[in-house]
Amino acid sequence: MKYSKIICLDFTGDELEAALWEKIDHLCDTRIRTNNIQSISADDLQVADCLLVKLGAHIDKKVIDQLPALKYIGMLGTGYGGIDTAYAASKGITVTNIADYATEGVAEFTFGILLEYLRDISRAKRQARDGDYSDDFVGTEIRCKRFGVIGLGDIGTRTAQLAQAFGADVWYWSRHRKPEIEAAGIRYCELDKLLATSDIVTINLALNAETEGMIHAARIKSLKKQAIVINTSPMELLEFDALVKRLRKNDLTFMLDHSDEMTVEQLVAMQPMNNCIVYPPIAYLSREASKLKKDIYIDNIESFLKHKAKNKVN
Repeated sequence: MKYSKIICLDFTGDELEAALWEKIDHLCDTRIRTNNIQSISADDLQVADCLLVKLGAHIDKKVIDQLPALKYIGMLGTGYGGIDTAYAASKGITVTNIADYATEGVAEFTFGILLEYLRDISRAKRQARDGDYSDDFVGTEIRCKRFGVIGLGDIGTRTAQLAQAFGADVWYWSRHRKPEIEAAGIRYCELDKLLATSDIVTINLALNAETEGMIHAARIKSLKKQAIVINTSPMELLEFDALVKRLRKNDLTFMLDHSDEMTVEQLVAMQPMNNCIVYPPIAYLSREASKLKKDIYIDNIESFLKHKAKNKVN
């Protein structure tokens, strides 16, 4: 089986290697690349049955209604908030994304920035480059720290496992208890207590209606003094103004990498605070994760044709 016509929206062509584009071409009669749905002829819109999009794509009711034969929307990424998945489902359109391709990358990044901070590695490197090899440093170990993991999906689970390997006292909160994780010595704790008692907190949750704003002002205020909070999830999970207010007290360290999803005003508000460390969105960027992401993307497209949709989100 093949798609009749695939529309690739806002793709430059550099997102996938030539061999992968060839695979996609073998799955359809025609492939169209465009930056604007409006530029596609009415005849092509009538028969296009597959729409491939990238992160940030806005596919609403208006766009969907222009594609009466559409059966499949494939997201090259994890976040699909810009797609009206409910309306797509009502029209019999399957939407898929790519989840859990960067589990190792994000978990390892979490400990990379944590170790960099706890051991003042960046300063040591700069100092040595300047020819100063003095040892005026006092680091902090992860071992025996109370380590709280919020969200025990694949990334949260791997983060908890790595924390345990460092010798931390690891606790977790998740919407559902994980008996197999608890059997390994990682203990469950209610969210409010976890936030109030942990020395180190990592936030590993997807953004949805249930999680948006769940780290609200009261919870931010309750965070243990001198705690380190690492958020590799969307910043919409936290009440931003309350976070800034707490950071201004300088009794909390906060690290994040979803800076690309924040407003200029938010970034400006955080920039002056030394206890807020903002990274580019690099946690998921590893060679291994990039390859897996692309492989899953092609597999999603193929699997739908075989009536065995994978990574369906609606």
